Amino acid sequence: MEHQPLRHIRDIADVETVPGLLEGRRARLERFAEILERDPGRSFTTLEEIEFVPRKMRGAIRADNSPLAYAYADPVLRSSGLAGDTFGDARSFFELSTGEAHHLLCSCVNGRSVKGGPTAKRLRRLAARRPGLWLAYGCAAGFVALPGAMYLFG
Repeated sequence: MEHQPLRHIRDIADVETVPGLLEGRRARLERFAEILERDPGRSFTTLEEIEFVPRKMRGAIRADNSPLAYAYADPVLRSSGLAGDTFGDARSFFELSTGEAHHLLCSCVNGRSVKGGPTAKRLRRLAARRPGLWLAYGCAAGFVALPGAMYLFG
C-alpha cells in the first residue's frame, strides 16, 4: 500500500476526516513542535551521522529517546498516520526533504543530543516555510541574472 497525502486522495474519492486528525505538513509540524515544547529542557538523542548511511538504508535509521520516538508516542500524530519512529517515517509523514530532516535530527549538525525547546523552534520555522515561494524566488533570480551571464560568457 502506498502512502498518499489526503489532499491527493480527495481528488479521486469521497473522504471524510475524523475530528482531531492532522491534515497537511504545517499542522503536523506544529503538533510535533507543540509536544516538544511541553518539556523544553528535555534532552533527546540525535540520529547518528545520517549522511554516512547508504541511501537505501537511511529510512530505517532510528534511536531510542529521539525526538521521533517522542513524536511517535503522541496518540494524535500516530492516529494521523505517523507509522513509526524512523527517519523514513518522519520524512514521509512530516513531508520533509532529506536536507530538512538531516538538519533537524542528525548528530553532525546538533551534537549527540538536542533539547526540546530549540528543536521545537526549528520545527516551527519549517512549518512556516513555503517551498514554492523559494522556487519562485530562485527562478526570478535566474531570470534576472541570465542577461549578465550571457554578456560575460557570451
